Amino acid sequence: MRSFKNILVTGGAGFIGSHLVMNILSEFPDAQITNLDKLTYAGNLENLTSIENHQNYTFVKGDICNLDFVKNLMDQNNYDLVVHLAAESHVDRSIENPFAFLQTNILGTANLLHSVVKLENPPLFYHVSTDEVYGSLGETGLFSETTSYDPRSPYSASKASSDHLVRAFHHTYDLPVVISNCSNNYGPYQFPEKLIPLVINNFLHKKAVPVYGDGMNIRDWLYVEDHIKAIFAIVKKGEIGETYNIGGNAESTNINIVSKIGEIIDKIESRTYNNYKEYVTFVKDRPGHDRRYAIDSSKITNELEWNPSVNMEEGLLKTINWYLSNKKWLDNVTSGDYKSYYKRQYSDIN
Repeated sequence: MRSFKNILVTGGAGFIGSHLVMNILSEFPDAQITNLDKLTYAGNLENLTSIENHQNYTFVKGDICNLDFVKNLMDQNNYDLVVHLAAESHVDRSIENPFAFLQTNILGTANLLHSVVKLENPPLFYHVSTDEVYGSLGETGLFSETTSYDPRSPYSASKASSDHLVRAFHHTYDLPVVISNCSNNYGPYQFPEKLIPLVINNFLHKKAVPVYGDGMNIRDWLYVEDHIKAIFAIVKKGEIGETYNIGGNAESTNINIVSKIGEIIDKIESRTYNNYKEYVTFVKDRPGHDRRYAIDSSKITNELEWNPSVNMEEGLLKTINWYLSNKKWLDNVTSGDYKSYYKRQYSDIN
């Protein structure tokens, strides 16, 4: 089983990244952790206030698209593990501006790979990807690690490209890599442009809740802490050069998710039963909206003994209660005030 002493996490101020960074400090208590993040709109250092003064934690503001910066960072530090999470990740935004996704997700990944492969002792490079690279499923079937790639959006195409780059560097340069493709994450600290936190926020503020098309698009949902446990299983025990699919075994239509959240909030807030329904608004479907995703996680279960531990009902309740208990965090994100946190706390380093 592998252990690590000097770990770089890219995108560590984002939703999944911040959960990972916080958990690394307990999973590898003797390791030094560097969190590299550009702090785009989805990067929020308020996610990490509980550890920002930890002696083993360092935050570095920087852009993976800057090759010189990335090379210097790698040259000056003896990382033995790089977990690459930094990415543009919202499908709607990729439709509006695909070039930002091509730049960060493809060129940024290439910069990281080029920089680590030049090192005398290259680190294990763990690339975190998405199930969206596989395209769309019909009413039956599951994505497995051998499913052919068929990306349908600029976002998924950019992630598919970065997956191929990682594999190419492994086969060409013998760089030690692992890849995971996960289903839709949800949980605390998620930026409220994604479905579940958007719905929670809008219901709490009695605002319209937009639902694309007929609401029958299906996704597999994975509680973020289960994803983090899967990442640890892969970095410790995953076979070099392999890919692992991570799913929550929790398929659901979008409208079902919206309804469940509404029912829970109505109950918690002591509102009239089915009060939430007056806010549900069906809107024009987005272009190229994939109909169904579903993950076969049998490989990581059989080989690395990982299984999701939080079911959808429990996960939604935990997530909603977190947002209700952290309304200040939610208000800061929706108002944009969170963007000033870096300047307040890190003014001495830029």
